[in-house]
Amino acid sequence: MLRSSAEEGSADARPTVMVLAFEGWNDAGGAASAAVRSVAQALGAELVQKLDDESYYDFQFSRPKVVNVSGHREIVWPAAKILRASAEEFDILFVHGVEPSFHWRAFTAEILTMAAEHHVGAVLLVGALLADVPHTRPIPAQLSSEDEQLRDALDLDEPTYEGPVGIVGVLAHTAYQAGIPSMSLWAAVPHYVGQAPSPKAQLSLMRSLEELLGVTLETSEVADDAEAWERGVNELAEEDEEIADYVKRLEEATDTTNLPEASGEAIAKEFERYLRRRRPPEG
Repeated sequence: MLRSSAEEGSADARPTVMVLAFEGWNDAGGAASAAVRSVAQALGAELVQKLDDESYYDFQFSRPKVVNVSGHREIVWPAAKILRASAEEFDILFVHGVEPSFHWRAFTAEILTMAAEHHVGAVLLVGALLADVPHTRPIPAQLSSEDEQLRDALDLDEPTYEGPVGIVGVLAHTAYQAGIPSMSLWAAVPHYVGQAPSPKAQLSLMRSLEELLGVTLETSEVADDAEAWERGVNELAEEDEEIADYVKRLEEATDTTNLPEASGEAIAKEFERYLRRRRPPEG
């Protein structure tokens, strides 16, 4: 899906897709940044550049951290990392890190300038938001785009949200205005367990990225974490009758909404993912 969009905008250069996520307001449960970081690691992405200009960050809000690296203590400053990985027929430029505190226009311009330099033909912004969804059901991940041509070609939703936005929303809108095909992928995190980590939401986003990028990822470890997370939340809910009743109401509302859509499409997608994992290694 993303490859075809990238190919149209890449001219003679190798098609490149940019995938972005930022810690902070757009990252409920840390799910979006964890998903993008995990996919980048799985594909062996290598660091290209860091955006760590101190004019972008408020260090009292996004504090630097002291870490031990090979026996030496170092200060790690807030930054956005840009990494590059190669898939079979196109490249992926991953951008993840801390949402900037200041100079969003300059930050956005720097990101999109880099996109042009790397011949990026499509942009995918990844986020996670708190929502009235139950933790016991699959975490929904929704794709949308401001680009009418993309919506028609890929059957995407048109964004309808109005209100305050984070850097993810700014980048999505600015990329669209700059003529770069852009999409947004959002996971809905149960608001009553919105603290990080949120492995079930991370898993939902990783599976969506797997399909969008046309790659095969090893997600068994995250899936195990998601199951353990759900069991833990179940135990907490059982101890509080009010929360248990609330979760039950959310389940009933979700099941009623999703029942008409219980077609073979979801089953088919899961079966395709299963077949990709069972594909024998080349050679």
